Amino acid sequence: MSKRDRAERAKNAAESTDEVELDSSVDSEADSAGETGSGDTATVARPSGKRSPRGKRPSLAKDGDDDAGSAVATKEKTKDKKTDGKRKRVKPEDSRNPFVKLWVFLTQVVSELKKVIWPTRKQLIQYTIIVLIFVIIMVAFISALDLGFAKAVLWLFG
Repeated sequence: MSKRDRAERAKNAAESTDEVELDSSVDSEADSAGETGSGDTATVARPSGKRSPRGKRPSLAKDGDDDAGSAVATKEKTKDKKTDGKRKRVKPEDSRNPFVKLWVFLTQVVSELKKVIWPTRKQLIQYTIIVLIFVIIMVAFISALDLGFAKAVLWLFG
Protein backbone atom coordinates (compact mmCIF):
# COMPACT_ATOMS: atom_id res chain seq x y z
CA MET A 1 0.00 0.00 0.00
CA SER A 2 1.48 3.32 -1.03
CA LYS A 3 1.76 6.44 1.10
CA ARG A 4 -0.91 8.10 -0.99
CA ASP A 5 -3.37 5.26 -0.32
CA ARG A 6 -2.63 5.36 3.42
CA ALA A 7 -3.09 9.13 3.50
CA GLU A 8 -6.37 8.89 1.62
CA ARG A 9 -7.59 6.12 3.94
CA ALA A 10 -6.65 8.18 6.99
CA LYS A 11 -8.39 11.24 5.54
CA ASN A 12 -11.54 9.25 4.87
CA ALA A 13 -11.43 7.80 8.39
CA ALA A 14 -11.02 11.30 9.85
CA GLU A 15 -13.98 12.58 7.84
CA SER A 16 -16.22 9.68 8.84
CA THR A 17 -15.61 10.25 12.54
CA ASP A 18 -15.88 13.79 13.81
CA GLU A 19 -13.59 13.27 16.78
CA VAL A 20 -10.15 11.62 16.73
CA GLU A 21 -8.24 10.59 19.82
CA LEU A 22 -5.04 12.61 20.19
CA ASP A 23 -1.85 11.78 22.02
CA SER A 24 -0.45 14.20 24.62
CA SER A 25 2.06 15.84 22.25
CA VAL A 26 -0.64 16.67 19.72
CA ASP A 27 -2.89 17.97 22.53
CA SER A 28 -0.18 20.35 23.70
CA GLU A 29 0.46 21.55 20.14
CA ALA A 30 -3.25 22.05 19.53
CA ASP A 31 -3.66 24.03 22.76
CA SER A 32 -0.69 26.25 21.92
CA ALA A 33 -2.09 26.87 18.43
CA GLY A 34 -5.38 28.12 19.87
CA GLU A 35 -7.48 25.01 19.35
CA THR A 36 -9.19 23.80 22.47
CA GLY A 37 -10.71 20.39 22.85
CA SER A 38 -12.88 18.83 25.49
CA GLY A 39 -11.11 16.02 27.32
CA ASP A 40 -8.92 13.66 25.29
CA THR A 41 -10.67 14.24 21.97
CA ALA A 42 -10.72 17.16 19.60
CA THR A 43 -11.79 17.76 16.05
CA VAL A 44 -8.76 17.60 13.80
CA ALA A 45 -8.15 17.57 10.07
CA ARG A 46 -5.31 15.03 10.22
CA PRO A 47 -4.80 11.63 11.88
CA SER A 48 -2.92 11.29 15.15
CA GLY A 49 -0.37 8.89 13.67
CA LYS A 50 -1.21 6.05 16.05
CA ARG A 51 -2.14 2.73 14.56
CA SER A 52 -4.90 0.66 15.98
CA PRO A 53 -4.06 -2.86 17.20
CA ARG A 54 -4.12 -5.52 14.50
CA GLY A 55 -7.20 -7.27 15.81
CA LYS A 56 -9.22 -4.08 16.32
CA ARG A 57 -9.09 -2.37 12.94
CA PRO A 58 -12.05 -0.16 12.14
CA SER A 59 -14.46 -1.41 9.52
CA LEU A 60 -14.01 0.07 6.07
CA ALA A 61 -17.71 -0.22 5.28
CA LYS A 62 -19.97 2.81 5.38
CA ASP A 63 -23.34 2.63 7.09
CA GLY A 64 -25.58 0.28 5.18
CA ASP A 65 -22.82 -1.65 3.39
CA ASP A 66 -23.03 -5.34 4.21
CA ASP A 67 -20.28 -6.57 1.89
CA ALA A 68 -17.36 -4.79 3.62
CA GLY A 69 -14.88 -7.68 3.63
CA SER A 70 -11.36 -7.32 4.97
CA ALA A 71 -8.95 -4.43 4.62
CA VAL A 72 -6.69 -6.58 2.44
CA ALA A 73 -7.14 -6.05 -1.27
CA THR A 74 -7.58 -9.29 -3.16
CA LYS A 75 -7.39 -9.96 -6.86
CA GLU A 76 -10.58 -11.46 -8.14
CA LYS A 77 -10.26 -14.48 -10.39
CA THR A 78 -11.85 -13.96 -13.74
CA LYS A 79 -12.66 -16.81 -16.06
CA ASP A 80 -11.92 -16.60 -19.75
CA LYS A 81 -15.55 -16.73 -20.88
CA LYS A 82 -16.82 -15.44 -24.17
CA THR A 83 -18.49 -12.09 -23.77
CA ASP A 84 -20.31 -10.72 -26.78
CA GLY A 85 -18.59 -13.28 -29.01
CA LYS A 86 -15.05 -12.09 -28.19
CA ARG A 87 -12.49 -13.64 -25.86
CA LYS A 88 -10.65 -11.56 -23.32
CA ARG A 89 -7.20 -10.65 -24.65
CA VAL A 90 -4.33 -12.07 -22.57
CA LYS A 91 -1.56 -9.62 -21.66
CA PRO A 92 2.01 -10.75 -22.43
CA GLU A 93 2.87 -10.47 -18.70
CA ASP A 94 0.13 -13.00 -17.84
CA SER A 95 1.16 -15.58 -20.45
CA ARG A 96 2.32 -19.03 -19.37
CA ASN A 97 4.66 -19.39 -22.33
CA PRO A 98 8.26 -19.20 -20.99
CA PHE A 99 9.52 -17.60 -24.22
CA VAL A 100 6.95 -14.82 -23.93
CA LYS A 101 7.92 -14.27 -20.29
CA LEU A 102 11.61 -14.15 -21.27
CA TRP A 103 10.88 -11.66 -24.07
CA VAL A 104 8.85 -9.44 -21.71
CA PHE A 105 11.65 -9.59 -19.15
CA LEU A 106 14.30 -8.62 -21.70
CA THR A 107 12.24 -5.73 -23.05
CA GLN A 108 11.72 -4.46 -19.50
CA VAL A 109 15.47 -4.71 -18.84
CA VAL A 110 16.23 -2.68 -21.96
CA SER A 111 13.65 -0.05 -21.02
CA GLU A 112 15.15 0.25 -17.52
CA LEU A 113 18.70 0.51 -18.92
CA LYS A 114 17.56 3.43 -21.08
CA LYS A 115 16.70 5.28 -17.85
CA VAL A 116 20.19 4.86 -16.39
CA ILE A 117 22.42 7.93 -16.26
CA TRP A 118 25.74 6.58 -17.48
CA PRO A 119 28.99 8.17 -16.26
CA THR A 120 31.12 10.19 -18.62
CA ARG A 121 34.53 8.94 -19.73
CA LYS A 122 36.26 11.25 -17.24
CA GLN A 123 34.08 10.06 -14.34
CA LEU A 124 34.63 6.42 -15.31
CA ILE A 125 38.42 6.88 -15.27
CA GLN A 126 38.28 8.65 -11.88
CA TYR A 127 36.07 5.94 -10.34
CA THR A 128 38.33 3.19 -11.72
CA ILE A 129 41.45 4.83 -10.26
CA ILE A 130 39.76 5.25 -6.86
CA VAL A 131 38.71 1.58 -6.81
CA LEU A 132 42.19 0.38 -7.80
CA ILE A 133 43.85 2.52 -5.08
CA PHE A 134 41.41 1.19 -2.48
CA VAL A 135 42.04 -2.43 -3.55
CA ILE A 136 45.83 -1.91 -3.37
CA ILE A 137 45.54 -0.44 0.15
CA MET A 138 43.34 -3.31 1.35
CA VAL A 139 45.67 -5.95 -0.17
CA ALA A 140 48.67 -4.34 1.56
CA PHE A 141 46.79 -4.20 4.89
CA ILE A 142 45.67 -7.85 4.76
CA SER A 143 49.13 -8.99 3.60
CA ALA A 144 50.72 -7.18 6.56
CA LEU A 145 48.27 -8.83 8.95
CA ASP A 146 48.95 -12.26 7.40
CA LEU A 147 52.71 -11.78 7.59
CA GLY A 148 52.45 -10.56 11.20
CA PHE A 149 50.31 -13.52 12.29
CA ALA A 150 52.65 -15.96 10.48
CA LYS A 151 55.70 -14.53 12.28
CA ALA A 152 53.84 -14.59 15.62
CA VAL A 153 52.85 -18.25 15.18
CA LEU A 154 56.42 -19.25 14.19
CA TRP A 155 57.83 -17.34 17.18
CA LEU A 156 55.24 -18.84 19.58
CA PHE A 157 55.38 -22.47 18.39
CA GLY A 158 58.56 -22.38 16.55
